[in-house]
Amino acid sequence: MESSEPVESKPVETQPVKTSRVKMTDKQKADLKKHMDKAVKGGMSASEAKSHRMKMMGRMRRGDSVKKAHKDIMSK
Repeated sequence: MESSEPVESKPVETQPVKTSRVKMTDKQKADLKKHMDKAVKGGMSASEAKSHRMKMMGRMRRGDSVKKAHKDIMSK
Protein backbone atom coordinates (compact mmCIF):
# COMPACT_ATOMS: atom_id res chain seq x y z
CA MET A 1 0.00 0.00 0.00
CA GLU A 2 1.23 3.43 -0.85
CA SER A 3 0.75 6.34 1.47
CA SER A 4 -0.97 9.40 0.07
CA GLU A 5 1.15 11.68 2.30
CA PRO A 6 3.68 13.82 0.47
CA VAL A 7 7.25 12.67 0.80
CA GLU A 8 9.56 15.34 2.16
CA SER A 9 12.68 15.71 0.11
CA LYS A 10 15.71 16.77 2.12
CA PRO A 11 17.99 19.32 0.50
CA VAL A 12 21.39 17.94 -0.36
CA GLU A 13 23.89 19.30 2.13
CA THR A 14 27.07 20.49 0.51
CA GLN A 15 30.34 21.26 2.21
CA PRO A 16 31.58 24.82 1.88
CA VAL A 17 34.35 25.13 -0.66
CA LYS A 18 37.69 25.37 1.09
CA THR A 19 40.69 26.97 -0.49
CA SER A 20 43.95 25.09 -0.51
CA ARG A 21 45.80 24.96 2.78
CA VAL A 22 49.12 26.75 2.74
CA LYS A 23 51.68 26.14 5.45
CA MET A 24 53.71 29.00 6.84
CA THR A 25 57.39 29.13 5.91
CA ASP A 26 60.11 29.11 8.56
CA LYS A 27 60.74 32.81 7.87
CA GLN A 28 57.06 33.64 8.40
CA LYS A 29 57.05 31.67 11.66
CA ALA A 30 60.15 33.50 12.89
CA ASP A 31 58.70 36.88 11.90
CA LEU A 32 55.42 36.09 13.67
CA LYS A 33 57.24 34.94 16.82
CA LYS A 34 59.24 38.18 16.87
CA HIS A 35 56.05 40.21 16.38
CA MET A 36 54.21 38.35 19.15
CA ASP A 37 57.11 38.68 21.61
CA LYS A 38 57.03 42.42 21.01
CA ALA A 39 53.22 42.54 21.43
CA VAL A 40 53.28 40.59 24.72
CA LYS A 41 56.03 42.84 26.10
CA GLY A 42 53.85 45.78 25.10
CA GLY A 43 51.16 44.67 27.55
CA MET A 44 48.92 42.31 25.57
CA SER A 45 47.17 39.73 27.77
CA ALA A 46 47.50 36.00 27.11
CA SER A 47 43.99 35.67 25.65
CA GLU A 48 44.45 38.76 23.48
CA ALA A 49 47.80 37.41 22.29
CA LYS A 50 46.31 34.05 21.33
CA SER A 51 43.48 35.70 19.40
CA HIS A 52 45.89 38.08 17.69
CA ARG A 53 48.26 35.24 16.78
CA MET A 54 45.46 33.19 15.20
CA LYS A 55 44.26 36.16 13.15
CA MET A 56 47.83 36.91 12.07
CA MET A 57 48.46 33.31 11.01
CA GLY A 58 45.32 33.25 8.89
CA ARG A 59 46.36 36.35 7.00
CA MET A 60 50.01 35.31 6.68
CA ARG A 61 48.98 31.97 5.15
CA ARG A 62 47.19 33.97 2.46
CA GLY A 63 50.47 35.74 1.71
CA ASP A 64 50.26 38.95 3.75
CA SER A 65 53.39 40.27 5.43
CA VAL A 66 53.48 40.71 9.22
CA LYS A 67 53.09 44.46 8.82
CA LYS A 68 50.14 44.20 6.41
CA ALA A 69 48.41 41.50 8.48
CA HIS A 70 48.80 43.50 11.70
CA LYS A 71 47.52 46.69 10.05
CA ASP A 72 44.48 44.81 8.69
CA ILE A 73 43.65 43.33 12.10
CA MET A 74 44.08 46.56 14.02
CA SER A 75 41.97 48.56 11.56
CA LYS A 76 38.88 46.46 12.39
